Amino acid sequence: MNNNDRQILIERFGAKAPNHEIIGCESFEVKKEHLIDTLHFLKNEASSQFEMLFDLSAIDECERGGGLSVFYYLLSVKNKAFISIRTHIANDTIEVPTVVGLWPNANWYEREVYDMFGIKFTDHPDLRRILTFDFWKGHPLRKSYPCRATLMDEPFDLEGPDFDDVMKSYDIQGKQDDGSMVLNIGPNHPGTDGVIRLKVKMKGEFIEDLDQEIGFHHRGAEKIAERHTFHNYIPYTDRIDYLGGVAGELPYLLGLEAMTGIEVPERAKTMRIMLCELFRISSHLVWFGSITHNLGGMAPAFYAFTEREKIFDVIELICGGRMHPAFFRIGGVSQDLPDGWEEKVEHACQGIEQLVPDLEKLMTNSMIFKVRTQNIAVYSQSMALDWGLTGPNLRATGINFDMRKDFPYMGYEDYDFDVPVGQDGDAYTRTVLRVQEVVESLKIIRQAAARMPEGPILADNAPNFGFPRKQNALRDIETLIHSFVDTGRGFNFPVAETFYATETAKGVTSYHTISNGTGCPYRVRIRTPSFTHFQSVKAVSKGDLLSNIICLIGSIDYVLADIDR
Repeated sequence: MNNNDRQILIERFGAKAPNHEIIGCESFEVKKEHLIDTLHFLKNEASSQFEMLFDLSAIDECERGGGLSVFYYLLSVKNKAFISIRTHIANDTIEVPTVVGLWPNANWYEREVYDMFGIKFTDHPDLRRILTFDFWKGHPLRKSYPCRATLMDEPFDLEGPDFDDVMKSYDIQGKQDDGSMVLNIGPNHPGTDGVIRLKVKMKGEFIEDLDQEIGFHHRGAEKIAERHTFHNYIPYTDRIDYLGGVAGELPYLLGLEAMTGIEVPERAKTMRIMLCELFRISSHLVWFGSITHNLGGMAPAFYAFTEREKIFDVIELICGGRMHPAFFRIGGVSQDLPDGWEEKVEHACQGIEQLVPDLEKLMTNSMIFKVRTQNIAVYSQSMALDWGLTGPNLRATGINFDMRKDFPYMGYEDYDFDVPVGQDGDAYTRTVLRVQEVVESLKIIRQAAARMPEGPILADNAPNFGFPRKQNALRDIETLIHSFVDTGRGFNFPVAETFYATETAKGVTSYHTISNGTGCPYRVRIRTPSFTHFQSVKAVSKGDLLSNIICLIGSIDYVLADIDR
């Protein structure tokens, strides 16, 4: 953000630096009374023009001075900048004004804050729980809420009048007086690729309204972080977007490395990039198979999953695991490359390279596939920004934005690759872009393999935040004892807040991590692309045919665990 906008924030809106600086993002705190005016200025008047509400969540500050903080991350796609605005309230009886009028994607974010923290938003159009049942007691991300089910007053069960009320919503209703009817799709439907419910209001064959019910996969991923050490939480990051593998670990670890001042060795950086791109291809292959299968085409799934196994062979050889390897570490990676890795990587790349023409024949050049996807689920550029779209969904509208290019990390700026961009913003364009992204990822993987430097795989410049080397722990009892104790208790990290975002297969994923000086995070906020992308389907579905509903939801490429966390 430029100095002129910064000065206006301070003088006109009374903005000030928050009590806790956020490493990785410029941040300001404003009073609740100035919140809407501040955000309106940043979106519509500031020369920096922050078009997108990137994330919105809250912090229970009871151990950091009291009260609650609501924070907003804004993104300027045009000027390549993030900014964080937060406001503080003394308790949850004080309401915060809604920002749905500025950004429609604030709807679900504010509902989540209400669900998890109990904070109410004035004039919100539909303020109710979103990840838990309506009859859930308490707000899970408050510090007073127990971290373990065994600490709760009474176990949760699916019996009683509250649950009966939920089941009544599944009663099939006939045709209404206005000629409309409501069709229930899910929670168990083969076309939704997971447990999710769609309530579709129809008139004839056309969709009048859509209400998506999520939360069936909610596992309390952010709450779980509060009772795990910084290191021990790494495996959980694999399982947010469970198709993304190590790519989901990276934004979390980049924040911790910035927090501790750890410098990752070049060999580890190169390994990280190579593995992230392998998982990007793997994720896209799953999508190619699932979207075509859901639309009635069987063949692409067999082609895609056959070649995906070659990628998993490489992942297993290097990491020891396949889908969820938990391979990255604070300061590097867990182990060095094994013998024969180059041949395995090249074999997988050749297989994918030969697959691309087949995918184009079966999908993007197929007349049937074109009929099913062209001019379906069309987003304009303004819609994409308003609904917080990132990744291929944003680039399909003609907006060239990719974190690897615009906010390069881990050395991506040194790699030669293109960012595919479309124009039409429909389901077909998103498919074309993902096929092209596979080709570009192959370029990056081969460059990483060719330039793989020699050297260490873990940083040595911050020993206070890393475990003893395994080979040393097996050599003497003193090191083994320290390794055992450190693994269980964790290391006391510096008091700090960090924000880091990376380009994953489905869009931009970010972690806002807070340390209060102990061995466990005080707060971990996970911003996932699937959450805001799936919310946006409602906006493009109205007026479309019911027969297109699977394409409407499937073309954005979501994972239910990525939505629900």
